[in-house]
Amino acid sequence: MTETASPRRKSPATPPSLKLVDDTLVNDYLARIGATRPATPDVAGLRHLQERQVMTVPFENLDYHLGEPIHMDERVLEKIVHRRRGGGCYETNPALWFLLTALGYDAVILPGQVFRERLGAPMCHLALRVDIAGEHWLVDTGFGRNSRLPLRFDSRQPQQDPHGEYQIADVPDGGIEVRLNGRPLYRLDDRPCRLEDFRPTLWWWRTCPDSPFVQDLFCSLPTVDGRVTMKGTKLTVVSGRERTETELSDDAAVLAAYKKYFGFGLDVVPRKPDVESAGIEV
Repeated sequence: MTETASPRRKSPATPPSLKLVDDTLVNDYLARIGATRPATPDVAGLRHLQERQVMTVPFENLDYHLGEPIHMDERVLEKIVHRRRGGGCYETNPALWFLLTALGYDAVILPGQVFRERLGAPMCHLALRVDIAGEHWLVDTGFGRNSRLPLRFDSRQPQQDPHGEYQIADVPDGGIEVRLNGRPLYRLDDRPCRLEDFRPTLWWWRTCPDSPFVQDLFCSLPTVDGRVTMKGTKLTVVSGRERTETELSDDAAVLAAYKKYFGFGLDVVPRKPDVESAGIEV
């Protein structure tokens, strides 16, 4: 395993809002994802927390089509913990950052660029780096194709995960590239930033007609042996080698599917916009 010796920058100052994440909210969060509180902020606890979040918090963009605000501060905890919803990287990873920091982990926020047809703009992805006893771990629960378990941030060797073979590579002009089964997913700048630094790109994701989150409608969650996904009114269930696709016939069936497969209720059905799909992969 190849390790790098470059120093890591510390995170910016902890925001005052973090003080609102009290022990009751931590317990509620752990109950929401079915996790046990780690006795100490160690690697085993980190692996447990990421896996439980990945397996219980959907990757979804429904609020983009329900006219609801998207929060990156502590208000996102109300959505994920108490409303049992999910979100994209701007929601699930900040929520996990609040939890990890409250549990004593040294976690920082990293900005990234996503590969689609080509490499996208800076600050369009948000992931975490957690530093434990001199080791650095990549934590990402908000990409759709993210690993189930943390990845060694400093390793350049292939890393096996239940979701595939991941590999981290150095980028010539700085930062790292994350690959899944040889395919590049995104690049990360290894210089920590603050949640508020993402406000301009959150506005773009939320309002621009070219935004993939505006163009598409999805909700997806991995299972032990597959994945369940809603894209518009199409329900896809993958279990082992079996794949079934069902076009749901009416609003009642759509709402029932969200409740059955993702564990939350909606008052109205989010509508897929009448624009060309951006092809978000989930």
